[in-house]
Amino acid sequence: MENWDIVKFSREKFPRHKFRSYQAEVAEWLAELVQDGQGGKAAVVFSRQSGKDEVLAQLLAWLLVLHQEEGGSIVVALPTVQQANISKARLLARLEACITMGAKPQRSGYEVGYGQANVHFLTADPSANVRGETASLLLVANEAQDIKTDIWDARFDPMGASTNAPTLFLGTPWNSSSLLSREMKEARRQERLWLVDWRRVARDVPAYGKRVEERIAQFGPHHPFIRTEYECQELGGEGGLFPEARRQLMRGSHSRVLTPGQGQNPIMLLVDVAGSDETSLRNADRLGGRRDSSAVTVVEVDISPTGNNKGRMPTYRVINRYLWHNVPLSQQHERLTRLAEEWRAKYLVVDATGLGAGLVSNLKQSMGKRVIPFVFSLKSKSDLAWNWLGIIESGRYLEYAEDGALDTALFWRQLAAVESEVMAGPGQFMRWSVPDPALHDDLVMSAALVGTLEDLDWRPRRAVGEQT
Repeated sequence: MENWDIVKFSREKFPRHKFRSYQAEVAEWLAELVQDGQGGKAAVVFSRQSGKDEVLAQLLAWLLVLHQEEGGSIVVALPTVQQANISKARLLARLEACITMGAKPQRSGYEVGYGQANVHFLTADPSANVRGETASLLLVANEAQDIKTDIWDARFDPMGASTNAPTLFLGTPWNSSSLLSREMKEARRQERLWLVDWRRVARDVPAYGKRVEERIAQFGPHHPFIRTEYECQELGGEGGLFPEARRQLMRGSHSRVLTPGQGQNPIMLLVDVAGSDETSLRNADRLGGRRDSSAVTVVEVDISPTGNNKGRMPTYRVINRYLWHNVPLSQQHERLTRLAEEWRAKYLVVDATGLGAGLVSNLKQSMGKRVIPFVFSLKSKSDLAWNWLGIIESGRYLEYAEDGALDTALFWRQLAAVESEVMAGPGQFMRWSVPDPALHDDLVMSAALVGTLEDLDWRPRRAVGEQT
């Protein structure tokens, strides 16, 4: 059959979804790789929400129409059933426009057929039974950063072995240990890697560029989301979650405030809780000097139109902190109640995990809605880290100037010791902690609770009443 031009195919069959110029460049390149009969692997990385899945859908439709008479099979692997269903629905919608080319699209379970050719949409979930399929035209791993490497190697890679089908990896890089990152390295070596970052997209879609520029202004150019999802870079090799460059962004010039004043900006207390049983000297000895303590970070929220926020996002200034060793929860309740009144705190964000749940319950009885509970879990702790990094990278988190105090020095030591890992799989969950047995992370976790404040409405309230 005639080797149709894929860009012309897109323009004529899908006028509402015709390729933008950067999509056309990638599609032409992929069409050539698929049709050259050499097999091998290729990797394509698009900036977030810039049309990667549309390119894949039209590539699949083009291949099915092209091979509708002689037949052939394509296998597309995705991390979840929901993603597979969305990809399948998009292909069916495109094929409906191709009826005049011959066959009619057929759908049966996870398979989409067109004439004698078909596509199998399979999930890479570990519990799925996907063995036995064969890819003769193309083998695809979409959102490959979320597909486990061992699952791909054992179940999917053999599907193209007997036919030498070309293999295509698509997604967002994230950490350097993912399947996508592994295949990007190999594709780069073979000169079969195509990256479409946000700047390339912005040349065709100025509104997209404006939106990304706003995100960069909000989160900073070095935030992991910006680097991976818009710059198409891998994470890894930073020397910890808070390398020196990031720590420098956190250093403010204001002095520590030891005595509560009468400032106009809202004050927040951020509390990481440890019970007296956790902080006993016996436990510290058993852990080789590692003592978990309750930590309180006092934060001033600046919502003025000056500085980095320019009236849009608040700036958080740490103005004091407290560290309590081996203090029973009943006494912690008394101390926090007193601090809240002395500082006239607008809210208290309090760790409600484990022993902290009882403390939060008692605080809410006395202070009501001023107390905001936070329960640490894999997801909530990960979200907290991403939020905090966004605040830091945009210059909106500032520590007080060095004052020579032991707790100040300990905070910076803990911060420098934090290590992180972005887990493979959907969600990009981050595990982060201080693995050094001589340290803990109480001061860091207390400060990190500033990430919860982004969900609050800091817009000034206007009193409404009758005119006199």
